[in-house]
Amino acid sequence: MEDKDFESFVESVKRLTAIDLNLYKETQMKRRLTTFRSKKGFPTFDAFYREMAKDPSLLAEFLDRMTINVSEFWRNANRWEVAEKTYLPQMLKNNRSLKCWSAACSTGEEPYTMAMILDRLGALGDAKLLATDLDEGVLARAKQGVYQERSLREVPSSYRDTYFIKETGTYRVADRLKQAVMFRRQNLLNDPFDSQFDWIVCRNVMIYFTDEAKQVLYTKFAQALKPGGILFVGSTEQIFSPGRYGFEPADTFFYRKL
Repeated sequence: MEDKDFESFVESVKRLTAIDLNLYKETQMKRRLTTFRSKKGFPTFDAFYREMAKDPSLLAEFLDRMTINVSEFWRNANRWEVAEKTYLPQMLKNNRSLKCWSAACSTGEEPYTMAMILDRLGALGDAKLLATDLDEGVLARAKQGVYQERSLREVPSSYRDTYFIKETGTYRVADRLKQAVMFRRQNLLNDPFDSQFDWIVCRNVMIYFTDEAKQVLYTKFAQALKPGGILFVGSTEQIFSPGRYGFEPADTFFYRKL
């Protein structure tokens, strides 16, 4: 009965939101949502869904809970240095107007990291920088650009001094960075992608998807990149057999579109 209750919930959520929970690893997702459902006082997923379908605030909480909103600036700093010192300069030799995308951007730390690096290289003014996420709540926070100090622990001091304004207990991203990033809601697993990107960053998200969903995403990312474009993934998201998707390894966690 519990399995049927959850299966029915998955089908209902897909009809309501176009989000297919079958594409997420079931054990992790089911455990997270069961904890949330119980905390809210619902004995079954059916009861939880019926209330969620008529309560927008509960639906928003559900979306926030099922997405993974853990991020920070310069996460795995040595990998960002590779982008800054190797791949972006190579791209800029041939094209000063880079098209960049932070996919599953959460609360905005990664697109703003991209913007800082592009600005330091003198390329932000000519670049197009898109940032997308499934969760409207985290997108709203990203647009505000206000962060706790712990989110900045990996930021080099020269960047921190240049691109953040210290306020009471928080740091605010400089306005020129906020103006450079276009935030938009997107379901990676369902919505179409734009094309002709030079640089795509999608980190620490795909680990939560099934292998079948990952294969779909790798193909879509490859199709969204220009030949020679770079996909930058998270530290636990190595792509096995990248050639089958139209990639070649460029460096650790970097893949180049063939």
